[in-house]
Amino acid sequence: MSAIHAPSLAATVGKRVPHILTLADLTVPQISRVLLHAHTQRRFSLPWLVPQFPPVPDAQKNKKSKAKQEPLRMPSQSLFNKSIALLFSKRSTRTRVSAETAALLLGGRALFLGREDIQIGVNESVRDSARVIGGMCQGIFARVGEDSEIEELARYSPVPVLSALSNLWHPTQVLADLLTLHDHAHLFDATLHPPSAKQRLAPGLAPLRPLTVAWVGDSTNILHDILVSFPRLGHSVRVATPGKEAYQCPEPVRKRLDGLGLTMGGEEEGKGAEHIVWTDDPRVAVKGADVVITDTWISMGQEEEKAQRLRDFAGYQVTEALCKEGGAKENWVFMHCLPRKAEEVDDEVFYGPRSLAFPESDNRKWTIMALFE
Repeated sequence: MSAIHAPSLAATVGKRVPHILTLADLTVPQISRVLLHAHTQRRFSLPWLVPQFPPVPDAQKNKKSKAKQEPLRMPSQSLFNKSIALLFSKRSTRTRVSAETAALLLGGRALFLGREDIQIGVNESVRDSARVIGGMCQGIFARVGEDSEIEELARYSPVPVLSALSNLWHPTQVLADLLTLHDHAHLFDATLHPPSAKQRLAPGLAPLRPLTVAWVGDSTNILHDILVSFPRLGHSVRVATPGKEAYQCPEPVRKRLDGLGLTMGGEEEGKGAEHIVWTDDPRVAVKGADVVITDTWISMGQEEEKAQRLRDFAGYQVTEALCKEGGAKENWVFMHCLPRKAEEVDDEVFYGPRSLAFPESDNRKWTIMALFE
């Protein structure tokens, strides 16, 4: 009797499996489509989650009013009976909560698998774990340390792998940042008006004019995904990091920038959104800025370097005084991925009217939901 060979799962679902490890993996139209889809997911989900949003017209105040409430539409149930594995080797608040609630809204389930929960990297190789988990779940959302870990997962996974963070990239955070800027496009364009609650649920994203975006801090995974996405969308990026080699753009990121036709250097070395200004002076970075962004100076795993890093980043705290001295736009806004530490930005900015940090946090849910679907 001849042997019967069952096809592998990869052969069953097709040889080409899509993965997103960084926004450099997406074209500009694809990034725009994800943002629009995130807005659409939010539009259909919020009325179910917050029934009074938007407010129902008060017929008693105007009996002749013919205003009609748009019928509730269920969020897509595209993950019905499907599971997404959350492989998290680093702790998380926003990414975990947004992923679990997003999967639930889509009718599916997110399985949280922490470092202590499974065999990966202990008694089982990443390659074998990728095949085993991909044989039972329909997607993998991975929050890892070294970028090589998620690259290996993607190499051997028979189902899509989406980066929830690596030491080099953080695509879902930067998508949330972009969606937040579209939500607040009126802050940068006097011809636009602040959207009402009902308008926030209207179809389509508000157009966003080209912005000057300043980054003040370390060269982190969030900055790297900003570098490969914002300039391609027409925005200028100005970066300030301390002059030491440890805080400069890593070589793998530089290679991705080169592949996308993006250049990096001082102000005198190029013009246009495709040229990224890089300096060691925060005041130079915030010159003409519409948006000022920072992030942690001490990432997970760098705690032993804290004292030295705090010395190296002296003068980098985002304050009103810094941005005024550097010549930021009068109506500049502030963004931060959280969690925030006081040395990175003072309370006046972080909790003041310029801050979009918490709308950013809220939007993590919708961009992750769009990518899951």
